[in-house]
Amino acid sequence: MNYLQALILAIIEGLTEFLPVSSTGHMVIASSIMGIAEDDFVKLFTIAIQLGAILAVVVVYWKKFINLNSFAFYLKLAIAVIPALFFGYLLNDFIDSKLGNPVFIAVILLVGGIILLFIDKVFKNPTVANESEITNGTAFKIGLYQVLAVCFPGLSRSAATIIGGMQQKLTKSAAAEFSFFLAVPTMVAATGYKLLKGYELLNAENIKILLVGNVIAFVVAIIAIKSFISFLTKHGFRIFGWYRIAIGLLILGLYFAGVELTIV
Repeated sequence: MNYLQALILAIIEGLTEFLPVSSTGHMVIASSIMGIAEDDFVKLFTIAIQLGAILAVVVVYWKKFINLNSFAFYLKLAIAVIPALFFGYLLNDFIDSKLGNPVFIAVILLVGGIILLFIDKVFKNPTVANESEITNGTAFKIGLYQVLAVCFPGLSRSAATIIGGMQQKLTKSAAAEFSFFLAVPTMVAATGYKLLKGYELLNAENIKILLVGNVIAFVVAIIAIKSFISFLTKHGFRIFGWYRIAIGLLILGLYFAGVELTIV
């Protein structure tokens, strides 16, 4: 992997991590088009640059995260992240097998896209408008939706948790914000685990590439986060549904055309 490839992947990560379109599917396409060799560092890189995206959430919502009186907020996040940590550890081998299957990822993209075409009409009359109104029980239920994204690569963690929030009567904006908040402990855990397992890959050159990737992912994620809620409130999920369907079909097309897909 060179610096240009790292730059492009970091931009994709920053743009897609918090949108309901699956960062995994986009990484597969971009890595394959650029001809990036599938190796352990590439896999580590695509996980580790999530740190930049995580920091973007903390910066944008710093009043939530850097607050000595935020115990109730932190407790909700801790409760919500438990299901994903538990099932992620329990089903690790199953998840890894699906991460290596581009057809599976494409099918999940398609199914998720079809769901998003109709989701705006399914959940109506929300009653929860901000995080302070979310109970611990509701947070746990939203966390259960996140398990679906952990177990089915291509579903999108963001899509699963936003839909989970809307099912629990959150407004679109409140569901999206809680999805951002929940990403922090979830991605810190996933990234920390991968870095601990792959620390031997962190030579001087690879560390430089990781730093560049995280900086770019951070900047792009801030723009994506600030733009997404406004767009979602005005336009809903339908455009994201059609977009997911297009990406899923593109992956299937590349696969059946014999293109070697890089599984990140």
